[in-house]
Amino acid sequence: MNTTLKSIVAGTVLALGSFGLSVGAQAQTVAPQAVDKVDIQRYAGKWYEIAHLPMYFQRKCVANTTAQYSLNPDQTVSVLNSCSTADGGKISSEGLAYSQNEGNSKLKVSFLPKGLRWLPFTKGHYWVLRIDPDYKVSLVGGPSDKYLWILSRDAQIDDATYQSYLDTAKKYGYDVEKLIKTPQQP
Repeated sequence: MNTTLKSIVAGTVLALGSFGLSVGAQAQTVAPQAVDKVDIQRYAGKWYEIAHLPMYFQRKCVANTTAQYSLNPDQTVSVLNSCSTADGGKISSEGLAYSQNEGNSKLKVSFLPKGLRWLPFTKGHYWVLRIDPDYKVSLVGGPSDKYLWILSRDAQIDDATYQSYLDTAKKYGYDVEKLIKTPQQP
C-alpha cells in the first residue's frame, strides 16, 4: 500500500472512530421525561431552590429562593415563588399551575395576573423529572433544556445527592455546567 493510500485509510479509521464516539455520547442523552405520577398532596408545601439554570425572570434573585405550592379545591395548584435581592429586599411572584396529565407530573404554570391567565402561550412547562420516594428532593424542567431546577425540602442537600440529580439532568441533555447554585441563608 502506498503512503497516500495508508494516510487516507488511517484518516478514515480515525474519522469513523470519532464519529462512533460522538454517536455513543449522544445516544446516552434522552429527551426529558416526567415521572409517571406525583402525589400533589405530598408535593405541596415549601421547597428550597438548590440550583437553577439562568433565566430572565430570576435575574434579580441572589439568595433564599423558595417555592410554596398548595392544592386548590378545583385541583389547580397555587404557586408562590420568592427570593432575596442584592439590595436586601425580597420579591415574590404568585402563579397558578394546571395539571397536563393524569399523573400530575406535567403542569403548566402562569404568573400573569388572574384576569390574563386565559391568554394562549403564556404558560410555562413544569415537569417533575425526578423525585425521591420521600418527596425530599425534586428535579424540575420541561420538554426542552431551557429550564431546570433542583429543589429540596431542606435548605441544603449533601454532595452525593446533588451529583445524582446532576447526573439525571445530564442524561436528559441539560448543560449542568450552567447551573447556578442558590445560596440559602438563615
